[in-house]
Amino acid sequence: MTQGTDTTATIDAVRDHWVARLAPAWAKPYLRMARIDRPIGWWLLLWPCWWSTALAAVAAGAPWPNPWHIVLFLVGAISMRGAGCVWNDIVDRDIDAKVERTRKRPIPSGQVSVLQAAVFMASLCLIGLLVLLQFNWFAVGVGFASVLIVVVYPLMKRVTWWPQFVLGLAFNWGALMGWAAAFGSLSWAPLLLYVGGIAWTIGYDTIYAHQDIADDELIGVHSTARLFGGRTREMVALFFALATLLFGLAFHAAGAGWPAWLGLFAAAAQMVWQVATFRYDDPARCLRLFRSNRDYGWILFAGLVADAAISAL
Repeated sequence: MTQGTDTTATIDAVRDHWVARLAPAWAKPYLRMARIDRPIGWWLLLWPCWWSTALAAVAAGAPWPNPWHIVLFLVGAISMRGAGCVWNDIVDRDIDAKVERTRKRPIPSGQVSVLQAAVFMASLCLIGLLVLLQFNWFAVGVGFASVLIVVVYPLMKRVTWWPQFVLGLAFNWGALMGWAAAFGSLSWAPLLLYVGGIAWTIGYDTIYAHQDIADDELIGVHSTARLFGGRTREMVALFFALATLLFGLAFHAAGAGWPAWLGLFAAAAQMVWQVATFRYDDPARCLRLFRSNRDYGWILFAGLVADAAISAL
C-alpha cells in the first residue's frame, strides 16, 4: 500500500515509505507516532551527536570517530526522537486535531489511546536509557540533564514566540554528548558546537514552520515563522550565518585542519541555496528545504571524518 492509498498517513510522511507498504496494520500507528515514516527528525537529532564524535576524534588525533559511539548514537537518536514525538503528540493532541497537516496523527484520529501512547513512549525511553548507560558516567549525567528541556518543549508554542529556540536546546544536546563520551569532560569546542547547532535549528525549523503558518494563526500557536513573517528569509540567513561562525569557532578550538574547513565551506554553500530558494507561500518547497538539512549534516560530517583520517596519516 502506498501513501497515495493509505488514508491514515500524514501528508508530510515520506511517499511510499516502508511503513505504509510493509508494516502490519496494528503497528502502523505506533511507527507513525515515532515518526519512522518521517526520518528527517532523527537525522537532525543524530547529526550533532556524530559531529561531536567526529570533532572529538579530530581533537584526539584519532583516525576516525569511535565506531561503537556512532552506532549507539544512531540507535539512541531513533528511539529518543520517537519518544519525544509521542510525548509531543500526547501534549498536542487537541492542537493537532485542528491543523490540516497533523489531524491524521494516531492520537487525534483515534487510532491510539493516550494510555497506549504513554506505554509505547516508556518502551522507547527504556531503549534510550540502555543506550545512554553504555557511555561513561560523565556522559550519562550530561544525557540526563537534557530531560527537562525535552519535557517542556511541546508546551513552548503556547507561551513563547521562540519554540524553535527550545527545540534547538533539545535537538543539539548531542553536540555535548559526543565529546563527553569521548573525553569524560566538556570544553569550548563542544559548547560552541552546541550553540551553533541551536542557531542552525532555529533556521531550518523556521522554514518548516511556514507549512503551518495559516493554521497556527487561526488557533493562536506561536512560532518564529509567524514572528519573522515577511522577514523570514533575512532572519534564516542570519541564523545560518551565526551557525556557520560558531561551528568554525568550534573547529578552531578543536584544532581542525583544512578538510574540516572545506566541509564547513561546502555546508555553508548548501545553506545559501536554502535561503535563496525559500518561498513563503510554498509548503512543498518548505518541506523539501527542511529535509535538505540531512544533506547539510552529511557534508559537515564528511569534512570532519576526512580531517581525522588525513591528520592521522
